[in-house]
Amino acid sequence: MTANTSKRLLIANRGEIVCRIARTARRLGWTVIAVYSDADRGAKHVREADEAYHLGASPAAQSYLDRKRIIELARRVRAHAVHPGYGFLSENADFAQGCIDAGLIFVGPPPQAIRAMGSKSASKASMAVAGVPVAPGYHGSDQSPAHLAAEAQRIGFPLIIKASAGGGGKGMQVVHSAAEVPAAVESAQRLARTAFGDDRLLFERYFPAARHVEVQIFADAHGETVALFDRDCSVQRRHQKIIEEAPAPGLRAEVRAAMAQAAVTAARAVGYVGAGTVEFLVDPAQQFYFMEMNTRLQVEHPVTELITGVDLVQWQLEVACGGHLPSGAAAIVPQGAAIEARLYAEDPAHEYLPSVGRIAHLRWPGEAGGALRLDVGLDAGDEVTPFYDPMLGKLIAGGESRAQAIDTLHRALAELEIAGVKTNRALLQSVLADAEFRAGGVTTSFLETRRTHLAFGEPKPDAVDYILGALWSAAAMSSPGALWADTSGWRLGAPAITRRRFGEHGVALERLGAQEYRVRFADEDYAVRVIARDERAIEAEIRGSRELAHIVESDSVLEIFRNGRHTRLTPASTDDALQPTTEADAGSLVTPLPGTVVAVHAAVGQSVERGAPLITVEAMKMEHTVAAPYAGTVERMPFGLGDRVAAGSVLAELKPRE
Repeated sequence: MTANTSKRLLIANRGEIVCRIARTARRLGWTVIAVYSDADRGAKHVREADEAYHLGASPAAQSYLDRKRIIELARRVRAHAVHPGYGFLSENADFAQGCIDAGLIFVGPPPQAIRAMGSKSASKASMAVAGVPVAPGYHGSDQSPAHLAAEAQRIGFPLIIKASAGGGGKGMQVVHSAAEVPAAVESAQRLARTAFGDDRLLFERYFPAARHVEVQIFADAHGETVALFDRDCSVQRRHQKIIEEAPAPGLRAEVRAAMAQAAVTAARAVGYVGAGTVEFLVDPAQQFYFMEMNTRLQVEHPVTELITGVDLVQWQLEVACGGHLPSGAAAIVPQGAAIEARLYAEDPAHEYLPSVGRIAHLRWPGEAGGALRLDVGLDAGDEVTPFYDPMLGKLIAGGESRAQAIDTLHRALAELEIAGVKTNRALLQSVLADAEFRAGGVTTSFLETRRTHLAFGEPKPDAVDYILGALWSAAAMSSPGALWADTSGWRLGAPAITRRRFGEHGVALERLGAQEYRVRFADEDYAVRVIARDERAIEAEIRGSRELAHIVESDSVLEIFRNGRHTRLTPASTDDALQPTTEADAGSLVTPLPGTVVAVHAAVGQSVERGAPLITVEAMKMEHTVAAPYAGTVERMPFGLGDRVAAGSVLAELKPRE
């Protein structure tokens, strides 16, 4: 069976991966069928599909994780094949088997291969038997707290706790002492149950200075298995990758070859068919250890596609329909280098707290289609909700060399403009500019060891930002209802001096001519000449230097994009809304985003010390524990286990200790 115009493909996922799979499927003549939850009714992947059908409520358990409903829907809409994407049900053997039993083509490996590799514990045992190096740890079936604690002591510290049934960094906990084990186990089990429906854990010795290197493999059902080279995914936050590149820099040739062979051995050991990734931990001496096999298409697959020229989704569809790997697959030689950055809606400066809201403004970089590739899942006006992973999309750059690819991606991130949610854009940009990263010195602890050299948030506004913001807003205010109608200057009759205030900073604009101004800011005078302005931009010469800024007004805040920077100016008129209104507010601990209470650590009347955990909320597949900011007595805990909390809800009230 081969792909042709009569074939219908249901993609059982959401967001950017649906859009990416759809591009290839449509090129090959497949009709693309999307599914969606309540929260995704107007999502980009729904808008771009040939057909789209409602699955259920917003929580993933009632929509994208409901395998029976998806299979029933696929049969009802006459789909021929189901592609699971990544995450959700992509590594669920029962889902794969259910598709096959329903007469559907499952675009993925056989259920038995998913089962063999789906349990990290079982997969490590089988890899050890096959002769693939495995890191020391515990992968057994006895999951009692006492036994897990004993195994932790045996392995030694630091160690890492992982969900046996899943990946993507979900549920991972690094512990440095026996005292940390019980709480870490409890948290990891909760997240594993939520994400994978299986709370079994495994322990491994943690190597702080190690690298995360993986090998892309592909196999058909006719006995052919190839390795499509390696990727380095060491730059991670919360054990989730944010920068990936191919090939992995600095590996010795013999290590690279041995790792590729080990990956092929791993795939053949379980009768693998389709796209898969074998992940290894590489220590400073370049000794490598098997971590896990991801039995699906990886988020970072585009970097492999860029250095090989292979469309992995096309291979997936052809192999799933019974086809052979291309005759020259084993002879492919990598060309150049490629690097990918994952753009997340989150705040790296505050423990990577997810950010939700409407995308008020979005301008992707302009190089797409050349050296830059964009795999994205949303447009301006779309909503980032608290129900799913906060990844917004991926920017991927290729080049003849690693340095060239890094430069292209760095430039693309500088051009990116997004407002409405906080993102990790500045952090990604600073990683790419970091001298140690550019030299190839990356480990899984890179973000911590280079913390003082990186930017974990967008910069604070400088004098130029304030001046351009004041000029832009004054011009906007000068022609209400006809923005920028008067391009020669302020309207007739306007005062000679216009004042604007942003927070504690005031800017005075004194008009000297048609486009000339004397600007007073922070007790200094600036000679300014406006060169051009419109409803989205202003260009001016400030003290002899030309400055251009794109400016967007969102919720009364000026979002300023200039020279690869994103700053925000809040007019003084809105500042009062940010201040506590009563004395009680100062002792209230508020959640900045909606979520579900997964643990309550304190009770009303309890005396707690500074830093003591009070309540844990899960939002966007991450747990966030609210801790006491000072010693005191808990006066109110309005929410209990399992309760949904809205953004801005008071989670606890604490009275300071006298």
